[in-house]
Formats: sequence, structure tokens, C-alpha cells
Amino acid sequence: MALAVFLLVSFGSRPALKPDSSGEIKVSGINLPDGFRIDVFSGELGGSPVSNPGPRMMLLKDNVLFVTIPNQGRVVALPDRNGDKKADEVVTFIDNLNNPHGIDYSSGWFYIAEENRVIRVKAKDTSPVADAGSLEVLIDNLPVGGHFTRTVKIHNNSLYLSIGSSCNVCNEQDERRAAILKCNPEGTGCSIYAKGLRNAVGFVFHPLSGKMYATENGRDNLGEDLPPDEINVIEEGNNYGWPICYGKNIHDTDFDKNVYVRNPCMEPFEMPSLIDLQAHSAPLGLAFYYGGSFPEEYRGNLFVAFHGSWNRREPTGYKIVRIDMNDFTVNDFATGWLSGGNVTGRPVDIIVAEDGSLFVSDDDGGKIYRISYKSS
Repeated sequence: MALAVFLLVSFGSRPALKPDSSGEIKVSGINLPDGFRIDVFSGELGGSPVSNPGPRMMLLKDNVLFVTIPNQGRVVALPDRNGDKKADEVVTFIDNLNNPHGIDYSSGWFYIAEENRVIRVKAKDTSPVADAGSLEVLIDNLPVGGHFTRTVKIHNNSLYLSIGSSCNVCNEQDERRAAILKCNPEGTGCSIYAKGLRNAVGFVFHPLSGKMYATENGRDNLGEDLPPDEINVIEEGNNYGWPICYGKNIHDTDFDKNVYVRNPCMEPFEMPSLIDLQAHSAPLGLAFYYGGSFPEEYRGNLFVAFHGSWNRREPTGYKIVRIDMNDFTVNDFATGWLSGGNVTGRPVDIIVAEDGSLFVSDDDGGKIYRISYKSS
């Protein structure tokens, strides 16, 4: 995700919301394949173009959607008690946080990654409100500045935390930056799990194989179409290239002026990208689809949210794509948040709901969308 200084696109009016014959609120202007529809699950959650983002990462727990809102310093809970596929209300789960971004749940604890620390907290009884007395600070000395997003996941009794770079391209002084850490669930014993990841805002574990997949936002100032943004398979001990390599082991000679006997990007543990994406698309959240309501052809596909470019002459992104993991073809799935240079939304995170629909967060429009197929 780029650090914006100026914009070449216009952040204008939001997508039009229109009630259909059932009274539900639908979103006009968003294009989906035949049979799919997009509705607003929750709106008015705050949002701002590029900086001070609104709703970002999501977690579904006991039919309650939890959403981090960095610019409000809080995490909200969005219950759907009557099952009408719309949030009943916006409940503050916890507030007074510093740019809360990542969120996960394990063994009774909600894990939340702020810019400078990782905390965990329990809910108060069965309510969607945090028990302040249970709050524990697990890691309290994270580096700040630059890319502020911190994404946390709990998997196989380990805590994984991604921390973006402090810069566009540079040699970091703190090895925790541009890396994914692996820690004990209590935040102790942290080590570098993988490095060379300029800004892996989104990462997930494959529901069948357990492998970690992550998005990667490439550097700026190499032109309209370089370097590619990436999808990577993350394995312990590997280096994914940044700041001196990108894509399929391409040497960034614009930054690294050193002379080598051989390509430094072909060294052991220097990993090429799995999938190259259009430069400046800013891929963020991602989710594998194994739900039961989409057509069979979507099973096993990887859905990726493209947040969108800020510094490209012809803007790109601002959409959701699906990737066929058999041949790695990338296809548009939901488009229309960018039209004629006017931006009406910026997709961030994607998760699969229990009924097989998709939840999508939009940190510019301040909304959570629900994408469903036919009667789902």
C-alpha cells in the first residue's frame, strides 16, 4: 500500500443505494457476474480517501461481524440477530486504540493488532463488548511510522504478525519491518518467520493445506507497470526479495547499485512471487472460497481485494478479483468502484460467511458489503 502524497483520481460521491422490492438496500454501479448481487450489510462506519481509513479487517464470530476502524481507534461489532443479512446496530466492542487493524480470535481471546502493540481481550459474558478488565498487552514495542497496518492471525497455537516497511524502498534498520513475525500466543518468543515483504497487509492460511498465502504491495516510482504487486506462498525462513528484488526474482537495479557475480535474487531462500498482479493495484485482503452457495467453478478460487492506485496516470484496482488456483488466471469479479476516474469505494478485506456469501469492507465508503449468489 503506497504512502500517498498526492492523488491522480477523484474521490467523489459514494455508490448509490437503492431499496429493491423487498425493501433491502442494494448497491448500484457495481458489476458482478450473472446471478450475484451486492448489498450493504452495514453503512456509515466512517471513511476517508487514502489516509485515516475507515473499516478495514474483519472477523466473524458467533454470527457477529467484528470490524477494525483505524481512524476511529475502535473495533465495532455488527450483530445480525434476526438473520435478515443486515447488521442490527453498530456496537463498540473496544475503543481508545492506536490505529487498530488486524483482528483474530482463539481460545476465548480476541487478538487485536494496533500500530504500536498487540493486545488480547475477552468479551464481557455473551455480549459483543470487551471486558476491559481482561485486556492483556502481548507486544508493546512495535516500530511505528511508514506503513502503519499490522495484521495478526492465530494458527496452530502460534501468533503471526505482519509489519510493513517504514519507507517506499530502503534498507530497514529494524528487522521486524517488511516481515512476518511468529510468536507464542502470549506474544513471547517472537522470531522472523519470513522477510522481504514490503507490505503484506493481508495473509491467510489455506483451509485445506494450511499453507500461508499473502498479498504484497510493490514499491513506487518504477513506472506505471513495475514492479508487479504479488501473491506469495509464505514459508518459514524465506526471503521474498524487497528491497532489492521483486516479482519472478527480478533485480531492482534502480535501488541496488551493487555489482554481483550472479543475480542476487537467485540465491537460496530468495523466493519468486507465486502470482504477479497489475502494478499499483494495492492488493490487501484475500480469502479462499470453499463456501457452499457459489457455483462449483468458484470452489477453491482465491478472492483478492484491490484497494486501488493513488499515483498511476490511468488508475487501476478499486475492485475484487478471483484467481483460479489451477492456472493462476486473474479475473474481475466485482468492479465499478472506479468509473471515469471517479472513485466511490476502496475494497480492503474479504471473508467468507457461514452461508457462503462474502463480506467485503470498504474503508473509503465506510461500509461493509455482502455479496451473495441467487437465494443465499
